[in-house]
Amino acid sequence: MAPRPWSSRARRALLAALVTTSVALPVSGAARPAAVPAPAPAVLAPLGTVTASELDARYAAGRLEIRAARDMATRHGDSRRAAALGDMAGPGRQFLTFDGRDGGRSAEVLGDLSRARRIAVLVPGAGVDLDHYGRLRRGAQTLLDELGGGSAVVAWLGYRTPTTLGPSSLTAARADEAAPGLRAFVAELTTATPDARVTVLCHSYGSVVCARAASGLDVADIVLYGSPGTGAGSAAGLHTRATVRAGLGGHDWIAGVPHTTLALPFVTVGFGTDPVSPEFGAEVFDAGDAGHSDYLGPGSASLRSIAGIVAGTAGGGRG
Repeated sequence: MAPRPWSSRARRALLAALVTTSVALPVSGAARPAAVPAPAPAVLAPLGTVTASELDARYAAGRLEIRAARDMATRHGDSRRAAALGDMAGPGRQFLTFDGRDGGRSAEVLGDLSRARRIAVLVPGAGVDLDHYGRLRRGAQTLLDELGGGSAVVAWLGYRTPTTLGPSSLTAARADEAAPGLRAFVAELTTATPDARVTVLCHSYGSVVCARAASGLDVADIVLYGSPGTGAGSAAGLHTRATVRAGLGGHDWIAGVPHTTLALPFVTVGFGTDPVSPEFGAEVFDAGDAGHSDYLGPGSASLRSIAGIVAGTAGGGRG
């Protein structure tokens, strides 16, 4: 016999339990380490036309910013942050923006942006910061390898991500903070590369960020994967001309999270309708058996699907 659907009361009770757990775990564990100091970044001019020489100058300036933050982290005694920043400042790394303060903000380009005909912007979810940046970059590199020539991928760590186990990952507050920055970055990018096809790829909590920014994103596709929901009841509720696509891997634990909302005093937790559900109305793509952190894994069905969307060969969307 098929399992009975959860009642609204049961869903709300579980969501309340998740909230309680998310609050209790950080409080009962060790205190978060003090913030690592970093210098304020220089004010950058808009990208303008993206020529190779202009980009080289911008990337060189980014490496100088990162090295300055590395040196400050070393003086602060944080060898982990200093080592991470040393890697980021290595030869060939291409950062359009960098700010080492408050967990870090950055936008790293993989590929040749000046010649790219298709560009993907990766928007990460909870738990990603300068100390945990490697996974985001590895996913960007794997996607670039799958796309091949004429492509660029931007790893956009442009906001203060919520903690993985914490109340901030259950509300839209961080997404509301992040959305204006994502809109501004994508607007600058699309202005600078008017002939490129741009797609935003939104993982986990990043899908909440993209949903909040969606109405101001002039892109071909908005791709939601491993999503807890968006806060909108449907793709139409995102008020975007972009094709909204969604995927959920067969081994992704987030499938067990109740797709509902719960109004508590002063805050609403949860993000509502599952983006892969028929009632949401997104174009659903094959995510294979991906786990929550595996959507851009080499050789995976989800990687092939996402690369096809970025390349414009998936069908059903804007060219």
